[in-house]
Amino acid sequence: MSGTMPRLYPFLLPFAVFLAVASPASAQFGGPPIMPSDGFRKSTPPVQAAPAAPARPVLAPPAAGTTSTSAALTPKLAVVWDSPDPTYDEGTIDRLAAALRLYSEIEARGGWPSVPAGVVKLMPGAASPDIALLRQRLAVTGDLAAAAASGEAYDEAVVAALKRFQLRHGLTPTGTIGPQTLAALNVPADKRVRQLTASYERLAATTFSFGQRYVVVNIPAAVAEAVAGGKVEHRYVAVVGKPDRPSPTVTTLITTVNLNPTWTVPLSIAKKDVVPKMAKDPTYLARMHMRLLDGAGGEIDPALVDWKADRVPTYTVRQDPGAWNSLGFLRIDMPNPHSVYMHDTPHRELFGSDYRFHSSGCARIGDVRALAAWVLQDNPGWGRREIDAGIAGGARTDIRVTHAIPVAWIYLTGWAMRDGTVHFRNDIYNHDAPAKAFMVSLDRPVAALTRSFSLQSAEPEKFNEVSYLDSR
Repeated sequence: MSGTMPRLYPFLLPFAVFLAVASPASAQFGGPPIMPSDGFRKSTPPVQAAPAAPARPVLAPPAAGTTSTSAALTPKLAVVWDSPDPTYDEGTIDRLAAALRLYSEIEARGGWPSVPAGVVKLMPGAASPDIALLRQRLAVTGDLAAAAASGEAYDEAVVAALKRFQLRHGLTPTGTIGPQTLAALNVPADKRVRQLTASYERLAATTFSFGQRYVVVNIPAAVAEAVAGGKVEHRYVAVVGKPDRPSPTVTTLITTVNLNPTWTVPLSIAKKDVVPKMAKDPTYLARMHMRLLDGAGGEIDPALVDWKADRVPTYTVRQDPGAWNSLGFLRIDMPNPHSVYMHDTPHRELFGSDYRFHSSGCARIGDVRALAAWVLQDNPGWGRREIDAGIAGGARTDIRVTHAIPVAWIYLTGWAMRDGTVHFRNDIYNHDAPAKAFMVSLDRPVAALTRSFSLQSAEPEKFNEVSYLDSR
């Protein structure tokens, strides 16, 4: 990107003007209020700030008692943004395009100031020239009111602005600056443009039929949303694929909920994990409650296998149901060619971290029982109490969903909410580079941008179920 303003999305001007009227948070810089998580206006003549308080809160921490996760099942969860508006709906593509136009303007104006590393050593109550730069930086993003952009005090206004900024970057809202927050503050404008452009292009290539009820997993955010009637009814912390075993983007249907599932280990995981561990520790399968099965389902003694050979045994490795099972006590099946799904986990401690990229491709859900109850809402006799009782009984139970629910796993490293708030997340799989390869075509008709995003009912009448990961 250069200092020349790219000619992007002339059709989005009315949308940007509407946002400018709706929120004055960035009035100092004469721009609309799409709230960039990293940087907003700089090097433009200031405009007199209107009211000191914004028309609506940019982002606030979830209110006490609003978390949907049972403390008994998940003692600690990472904090995520609290909004009834979904990350992904039929308007996301247009909001993304508007945010891209705005960030391109910011880049053309020189981006935003860097925050000195010295702020990491400062705590609320301090005063420093570094805080003066931080205040300018937070005002550029719209997290801090324009009228409060000057001064050297690390006061309550700065703390609140930092918390808003941190939430929009998927960071724990502490109001203090650690290395991750400092790094997010100093991401340059051209990288933010790249993220929005790449996210736009990926979304424009996605076909998804939104139902009245649907589920979205945004992989870079490691968050799942249960959406009904255009509103998020539940938002869940998730753990998704590690960088060397990335979660795929996929659109499909949720068809079945499995209680007390077994886990058939995929060949790739058997090769990478099971075989090397058995070569070092012959008791590994027994300790992990795993069985070795032949083609007829008969059990094989692991001691009869040469685990140090240069080939993977042709036997099936299956893990028994129980607290040790890699799927935990519940799996939500969504047949797809990638053989991924949403499930429970015995490693719930990972839900408390800002970095939640630890799985082999599937999505572990922080309160998967609550999500299952939501999925089974139209199945008589399968509320949360019955799910808990079924799990406690220990029997394998497969519950066919009465009305299959659309589900989309998407990869958005930048996106805009309905209130204009712009979120950014790290490009954990390096899908956004290189920047220029993702420049959005200005010749694309407007209709082409939204034709795949019409609101439709979704029934699996013609859906061909494919599941290569047998969990029975």
